This record gives sequence, C-alpha cells and structure tokens, in this order.
Amino acid sequence: MILHGNDVLENIGKKRTLNFNAKKLIAFENLVAKKYEAGDINAPIHLSSGNEPQLLHIFQYIHNNDWVFSAWRNHYHALLHGIHESELMEKIISGKSMGIISKSPKFYSSSIVAGAIPSAVGASLSEKIKNSKQRVWCFIGDMTYETGIFWEAYKYSQNFNLPLTFVIEDNGKSVTSDTSKAWGKKMELLPNTILYKYNSAYPHHGTGNWVNF
Repeated sequence: MILHGNDVLENIGKKRTLNFNAKKLIAFENLVAKKYEAGDINAPIHLSSGNEPQLLHIFQYIHNNDWVFSAWRNHYHALLHGIHESELMEKIISGKSMGIISKSPKFYSSSIVAGAIPSAVGASLSEKIKNSKQRVWCFIGDMTYETGIFWEAYKYSQNFNLPLTFVIEDNGKSVTSDTSKAWGKKMELLPNTILYKYNSAYPHHGTGNWVNF
C-alpha cells in the first residue's frame, strides 16, 4: 500500500477500530454488481475496487462524529463511516447510489463533479467557529483535483486553518480519459492532503457488462 501524506493522519492522533475489513467491502460491491446486472438497480452505479487497504488505513483516523464528503463512487466511504450495509443497499437499489446522504453518521455525497467541495468547506468553517474537535474529510478524484473549485477551496481552507482534510483518490482516469495526458502533468502532493494511487477492476460506470432493464 502506497499512501502519500501519512504524516497528516499521524498528527491527528488516536485511531479507532473499524467494523469492516477488505473482504467485507469487496463482498458488498460484488453484491451490488450482481444486483445491477440482474436489472434490480435501474440507475447508474459507480463501484470501487483496489483501494481497500488505503481506505481501511485512512478511516481508522476518521471518528464517528466527523463529517465525510464524497462523490458518486462512495459505497466504501459510506460503509466505513458507519452507514449500515442494509440501509446502504436499500438506497442503492432505489436509485440513490450517486447521492448517499446521512445525518448520523454525518455523510454527504454528490454526483456533480466537485459538488461536495463547497459544502465540505462550509462544514469545516462551522466546526472551527464552534471550536469543535470534529474534523471534515473530503474525498475527491484525480480529475476533480484539477478543477478550479478544488483549488479555491483548498487555498481557503489552508489560509484560514480549517479542520478540513482532502483525500485525493487517483485511479488515473476521468471516465475514459487519462488524467495525466489531459493536463500534461503528474499529480502533486499538496501540504495537509492525502494522496494515493490505485487500479480498479471496474470501469468508470457500471460493471463492464451490458444490462437490459
């Protein structure tokens, strides 16, 4: 497992015990894939794979009362933050895979590129104003990392010392475009962020098999 920015996690301090392991995460996504191919999910899904070790390590430092913001590929994040398997599966089957939201635990995802970032900044500012010990975590992809919204939000969070940590999940692709070719450069690790690379067995959307609904 290669994880850049591990010092950010170590500075946070106390770790917690997770109720999930890699085997359970993979089994959940495989079940979602099976239901999707059976035509039981009449909406888009974005599946995770290959990044189980990194996420299991990161979520040891994300505590129950922290905020977690994610995007359309959010199943692993939701499970590791405490949304129950049956509740998450019900939401996915009902067509809400790309927009999983929960009040407890505090979890928010958006299907819009960079859509969760402004909300993550607002939540972190609120926690700072309240002098809270809770942190805000925002998971984004490598192409979202290249957007203006991210850079403005990142600069603001650093300038005002907000309790916000960005986690950049780099699978090298934006849909089917190669990120490095699209922008002509390699990913850079920014101060106070976490970055990891991984390869997914699933395509950007769906399972790779044609499904008739």
